[in-house]
Amino acid sequence: MASFPPVRAVERAIELLQCLNRQPISTLDLLHRQTGLPKPSLVRLLQTLMGTGLVNHAPQHGSYYLTSAVHTLSSGYHSEPRIIEAAAPIADAFTARFKWPVAVAVFDTDAMVVRYSTIAQSPLSLLHSSINMRLSLVSRALGRAYLAFCPSDEQEIILGLLAHSTEEEDKPAQDITRIMKVLEETKRQGYAVRNPAVRPVSNTLALPIFENGRVVASLGLTWFSSALSQKDAVQTLYPEMKAAAEKISVRLKTLDGKNITKPPRAGKPVLRKARQERTN
Repeated sequence: MASFPPVRAVERAIELLQCLNRQPISTLDLLHRQTGLPKPSLVRLLQTLMGTGLVNHAPQHGSYYLTSAVHTLSSGYHSEPRIIEAAAPIADAFTARFKWPVAVAVFDTDAMVVRYSTIAQSPLSLLHSSINMRLSLVSRALGRAYLAFCPSDEQEIILGLLAHSTEEEDKPAQDITRIMKVLEETKRQGYAVRNPAVRPVSNTLALPIFENGRVVASLGLTWFSSALSQKDAVQTLYPEMKAAAEKISVRLKTLDGKNITKPPRAGKPVLRKARQERTN
């Protein structure tokens, strides 16, 4: 039993960090509902945590998210904030240069989930937002880029799960011979494209993002089919996308909590609320 009364400010800060770690992004309203703390108190705590480098803020969307510096607090730190922090400035720079929107997605049980997007920064997007959208692992480029490069035992388990899915876009998993050919071709060429039967008005080129030799996410660029053929998109954009994915992998190494005390400033992420629907 503690010898002194608990310090309420410390309790609140810990509670806030725990809430921030429950989801990749958080708004002030969400944190207020989860903690019950007054919003003025939350703002003061968040600003303090931002000053220590544990939290970043996207003011244009009113969103907060953990940085990789929280890795210094626990070896059990969740990896998604690190991936976002590593990828955000590179994705931002890519869209600033090529105009097309870029997304970063991570694996979640039976789908890829978009955790970062530059849609708001792109003049060439069909969508308002794609954050938190779930994408098929066998029909969408971001899904294929992950599935083709994950370990064979993990791949087998995922395909077995998807074979029983009721989602229309997961049906290719029921033809194991055919989908394996698609995944083998994806791995051979180093990139994935979307099933042409899905949203033919656009297409996506996606590549895996690696950390220590293991795929941890996928990076995808979407373009209008009327503006670029798949062949032209691959020829002009694949080398640049590959370089971007490699830069993200390098940044993941530099964001190792053992080597930093405060993370470098990253670009402001596009963290818009979105319905759970499929795109890319």
